[in-house]
Amino acid sequence: MESKQTTFEKLSAINVNAKVEKKSNLTYLSWAWAWSETKKACPDATYKIGVVDYDEVLGFMCHTEVKIEGETLEMWLPVMDGANKSMRKTPYNYTTRYGEKTVEAATSFDINKTIMRCLVKNLAMFGMGIYIYAGEDLPDTPTEHTPVAESSSINLKKETTEELPDLKKGTENWDKVVGYVTTNKELGMEKIGKQLTRKYKISPALKKEIAKLITE
Repeated sequence: MESKQTTFEKLSAINVNAKVEKKSNLTYLSWAWAWSETKKACPDATYKIGVVDYDEVLGFMCHTEVKIEGETLEMWLPVMDGANKSMRKTPYNYTTRYGEKTVEAATSFDINKTIMRCLVKNLAMFGMGIYIYAGEDLPDTPTEHTPVAESSSINLKKETTEELPDLKKGTENWDKVVGYVTTNKELGMEKIGKQLTRKYKISPALKKEIAKLITE
């Protein structure tokens, strides 16, 4: 008897590449598409928007909750500007090596946008587009959602994983790593390091750069 696919197996195998956008070295998945595909694969899926917390120092924090096939997972995401700085009720300045920068006050639009991004990240915990957060280019397993040509790319990738590429600053791979690290700081250096070393050869100097991104 063929075993039933788990929720994670179904959703993590869906190719989301055609529905992502890149902004400031970060990759965003369309929330409408992500939710539509989740409902197609898991019709009983439901979600809730939690209370938006506020701290005078840390800023706004959005919360969501998703329930699929009896399992409930929560997610949280801070409201950030284009430079990934936490937004507050009033503008504030901070100093960089390039001079003083300003973080504008958060608006209802910023909060609403973050809530929907939080929902997408919540869905990723169930498997939807999770390979993006792991810095991967394609899901591990091809399904009916994945065209044949893309399935070939997946097989080729698996055959060549023994020869890991060197991670270098100023490359597209470095941009992906920066996006992954800044979005998942809460995982800590140990977990993030394990994920990245499965995909790249990383020099000690770059490991220090990555550690700085996590603590900033």
